[in-house]
Amino acid sequence: MRSIDLLDWDDLRVFLDVARTGNLSQTSRRLRIDHSTVSRRISQLEQALGSGVFERTRSGFKLNDLGKRLLPHAEAVESAMLKVRSEVNETAPEAAGTVRLATMEGIASLYLAPRAILLRDAAPHITLELVTSPQMIYVNRREADLFISFFKPPGQGLVSEKIGSFRLGLYASQSYLDRKGCPADLADLADHDFITYVEDLIQVDTVRWLDEVIQNPRVVMHSSSMIAQRNAAIGGLGIVLLPRFSIHETTPLVPILHDKAFTTREIWTSVHQDLQFSPRIRTVIAFLTRQIQSDMQAGIL
Repeated sequence: MRSIDLLDWDDLRVFLDVARTGNLSQTSRRLRIDHSTVSRRISQLEQALGSGVFERTRSGFKLNDLGKRLLPHAEAVESAMLKVRSEVNETAPEAAGTVRLATMEGIASLYLAPRAILLRDAAPHITLELVTSPQMIYVNRREADLFISFFKPPGQGLVSEKIGSFRLGLYASQSYLDRKGCPADLADLADHDFITYVEDLIQVDTVRWLDEVIQNPRVVMHSSSMIAQRNAAIGGLGIVLLPRFSIHETTPLVPILHDKAFTTREIWTSVHQDLQFSPRIRTVIAFLTRQIQSDMQAGIL
């Protein structure tokens, strides 16, 4: 029995998240509601429509034909609700709310997290959710409010902006150099051990940066974690190519051939077009732009 007048925004909001995650438990965590509430919302929506919107499979929830037709309309409602929220926030005396920022582990842990206090000082009413992922985050699917990447992401409905860049160089511990010797030129690198990413687990091509510095390196360790690579180099295992932002005065790593063996990457912010004028998003992007430009001038990036 259909009762289309009973359609509820909260039901549509849950529908959209389940459509994106394919999992009730993930939706429960992301929306901070009980698992039973997620199920109830989906049931209420299907009752209002008089038909199911998902196929229940072993791997999760998949949209059926009706669900696929409903999806763009639900996204349009979501966009309208976000615009309403943005308009209301415009009247607030200062930016406030939660901003979920997604990016890769290295820049999140070694660059952004230590500077979170500066964002807090600049915008005390904004709460930052810093999400790390080895793969691209789709802000057009509402997986995050803001995405920081080393490339301009593809996709419709995105507003992307290049806000800076950073340099990467070779580093090794003094103990490794004492044991293996310090390379005097690029040709010497062929005789040294390297640490890099696990090739078949790389999900973002821009981290294939070692290939730009040395061809066919002798790799002694692979890791999907940049922090693990850094720590292995600190332990003396080999040479690693790292972003300059990951090296501090107290980091026990020595730069190698810094004027000869290096590469660079761009830093991009991406936000869904419906959020581009949100005060909380604009505040965070403005802070990141100022901070990154300042750190570039200071030689930190």
